[in-house]
Amino acid sequence: MKKLLHLIVALSITFSGFSQYQNIKISEFGASVSEPSICMNPQNTDQLVAGSNLNKFYTSDDGGFTWSMGTLTSPQYGVWGDPCIIVDTAGDFYFLHLANPASGNWIDRIVSQKFDFDAYTWTDGTYMGLNGTKAQDKEWAVVDSVSNTIYVTWTQFDQYGTSNPDKFSNILFSKSTDAGETWSEALQINEISGNCVDSDETTEGAVPTLGPNGEIYVAWSGPAGIVFDRSLNGGDTWLDEDIFINAQPGGWNYDIPGIYRANGLPITCCDISNSEHQGTIYVNWSDQRNGVDDTDVWISKSTDGGDTWSDATRVNDDGPGKQQFFTWMTIDQTTGEIIIVFYDRRNYDDTNTDVYIARSSDGGETFENVKISESSFVPSSSVFFGDYTNITAHDGKIRPIWARADGTTMSIWIAIVDVATDIAEPLEKMPFSLEQNYPNPFRESTHISYKIRRPSVVSLSIYDLFGRRVAVMINNKNKEAGKYIEQFNAADYNISSGVYYFTLQIGTTVEKQKMILVD
Repeated sequence: MKKLLHLIVALSITFSGFSQYQNIKISEFGASVSEPSICMNPQNTDQLVAGSNLNKFYTSDDGGFTWSMGTLTSPQYGVWGDPCIIVDTAGDFYFLHLANPASGNWIDRIVSQKFDFDAYTWTDGTYMGLNGTKAQDKEWAVVDSVSNTIYVTWTQFDQYGTSNPDKFSNILFSKSTDAGETWSEALQINEISGNCVDSDETTEGAVPTLGPNGEIYVAWSGPAGIVFDRSLNGGDTWLDEDIFINAQPGGWNYDIPGIYRANGLPITCCDISNSEHQGTIYVNWSDQRNGVDDTDVWISKSTDGGDTWSDATRVNDDGPGKQQFFTWMTIDQTTGEIIIVFYDRRNYDDTNTDVYIARSSDGGETFENVKISESSFVPSSSVFFGDYTNITAHDGKIRPIWARADGTTMSIWIAIVDVATDIAEPLEKMPFSLEQNYPNPFRESTHISYKIRRPSVVSLSIYDLFGRRVAVMINNKNKEAGKYIEQFNAADYNISSGVYYFTLQIGTTVEKQKMILVD
């Protein structure tokens, strides 16, 4: 049943001095929810799927204003937290998580379950990484927008929690080329192994990302600090040696007052937009190099495929002596804007905690910090707070998600951040908007989305680099106000690989976007 539980929320926006963005609570279960993940469908930005520990999922079909909630089950493999939500090029969502199988060992594999948004059903799941009694933990995934291949990285513990020097932690990799039906044999990609204590000397925090030509990039923390690896052939081979990015003074496992446990594990993203920073790789983390009472959020970048890295740039723009922690980063691939979400205590001298985002439109050189939580909270160190926040963004729609701890009561929240509404432009000057196609680049087909704000006569055409019209998708057709998604199939128009422009015309107003067709 689609509406297992419908959460009713007020649609009034708070414009107090505390926050300019609407906050929406999507779940509350005492102490049982944490580690939220969220993903937006680039083909339809009104569709969002989120997850939280241990086994809750949430869906929205109106951009995050209202939510339905359910419990994820996998009869054969079990569901045991560490949710990672992704979406593929067909618009199908996936919930990756740890296992607790009916037969087998606790967290002995990584499980993937596929969601059909229209049918509102989940598959029972498939798995990767099973290796005897070894523990598989802290997975994250990314989807190639051209091939629809799913790539997953995670940490394998020879024996979780042991201090035995003969037991190790390593970073593993697997992929699926058939929409999660099957997975490749897990491959170790790290050079330097860690211990199994689940602390500073353990290899953890592998979050993969993709470059503009399908390169796979990933960084993680461990005994050598933050290190980087890459594959240029779909994960078949990786670098022989990990590339050093930055140290984490004080380690990645540190203490924050009032928080059950905290970490500064890195997040990796790459700009694959058409911006001037296309191809730049970013790694975001937090550490206590400025003291245990001054945890800060940092970013480093590479413009040469990860061979060399910039010095760390401080993301939070407050004065010294305050705590910023649990950071996550995304890139709006329509604009190249970097958006980072984190917890922040700059406004207090105690454990009161806010949520901030930091935005950069200049390739991570500078950041604008904005408070997005409507009110602060005071957590309790007696309750498991989780290990991460999350954020998703596309075409100016930004949806950060976080766990809130009011004493021992945990809840999951999002903020509605729409870049378009931040611009005080009269409606009559914006009769329509044309979004970047998705996927882009694309191999066979792609989706073109646009919104019109009043009934209009619409034309949608494709042009080559010489300005020649090579395809007409819509020719002077009357359309009602609303959002439209058109599928463009290159074979229907017999066009070859290359760079093209799609244009939307309403009256005398024309907007265009660049798209790339590859072999």
